[in-house]
Amino acid sequence: MFNKITRLQFYTAALLLSAGIFSGCNIVKKESKTATLLLTTDASHSQLMGEVNRFARVESMRAQMDLKFEDNSFAQFGSKEVYRAADGEVVVQRPANIRLTVKVPVIKTDVAQMSSDGEKFRVAILRDESGGKYKKFVIGTNTADYSRLQDDLARLNGDKGSSTMKQNVHAFANLRPQHFTDAMLVRPTDAGHLYTTSTIYQIEEDETADKKSPVRKVTRGYYLLDEFRRLDGGELRISRRFWFDRVGGIRLARQQIFDAKGEIESDIVYGAEGNLTGTGEYNRLPLQIVVTRPQEKYSMKLTYQMPDEVKIGTKYPETAFVLQNSWGLEEVDLDKKLQEAMAQKPTPPGSAVTNQNSARKFQ
Repeated sequence: MFNKITRLQFYTAALLLSAGIFSGCNIVKKESKTATLLLTTDASHSQLMGEVNRFARVESMRAQMDLKFEDNSFAQFGSKEVYRAADGEVVVQRPANIRLTVKVPVIKTDVAQMSSDGEKFRVAILRDESGGKYKKFVIGTNTADYSRLQDDLARLNGDKGSSTMKQNVHAFANLRPQHFTDAMLVRPTDAGHLYTTSTIYQIEEDETADKKSPVRKVTRGYYLLDEFRRLDGGELRISRRFWFDRVGGIRLARQQIFDAKGEIESDIVYGAEGNLTGTGEYNRLPLQIVVTRPQEKYSMKLTYQMPDEVKIGTKYPETAFVLQNSWGLEEVDLDKKLQEAMAQKPTPPGSAVTNQNSARKFQ
């Protein structure tokens, strides 16, 4: 009996002591809002691979689209330039062919036409609202780096100042038709690459939702399917990354394409899914695509105007993707200009070429 009372008194004292400690620390339970964790769907590695290859069923496409261009040249300062939307007709065909026509809305007059056959691109600027001095026919190589020509292109017409037209031409200088082929024609998986699967959760905010909505700020789960290529030395280098939204099913939401250095070359976001063509064969495909090119500092939003009128599967001749200068525009060969710029590059002091030139002066 004595032991039971002593044990009871000990427990009572310990409980009172604990209550005193917690009240002294003033620990109070508080409720705070956090991002809503959305339920996720599971999928296997083979299912994710199958989704990529389902997109890759599209061999060719012809569609009328709304185009909206954003210049992100000043993103580091927290600002960007958003340009007026334009109408566009896009024709794409594997492996890397594209023909893009940009039109003025309503009156449907061509502003520009662009093409790429996978190796060369051609751009015809047909309307400039500046007396025609910006009308050019530009030819270049898809894999070439023309960044060192940027200032020369800006001065191509001897312009001074910062007119709106000049700013627009400068913003569109890096726009290339081949940037959109991998976005619209997803390349299938193949045995020459290695693929790994992982998961990631990230907090997202829908600015279009009401501020008090419980789903304005959510935690969304994704599967990541990474594609690697093996280099000559055995090293693995990432080439593509696919993001699959796991909420309410499995949906390909994003594709990132990496260059030879492992830097992001294209960041492609796929919008809500729908049906393309009126055949019922191409369902659950994105109705909007946003292509961001971080290195060229721009993004383009492409939205299908009439999804049910999209044509898929037609075989187009290769000549359809080689734009001809039928307008007699002044031609600008970027490869030639790049060679000229490289030839005029100052030779660093102390180099072998400089020493040779100095020796000739004394001969």
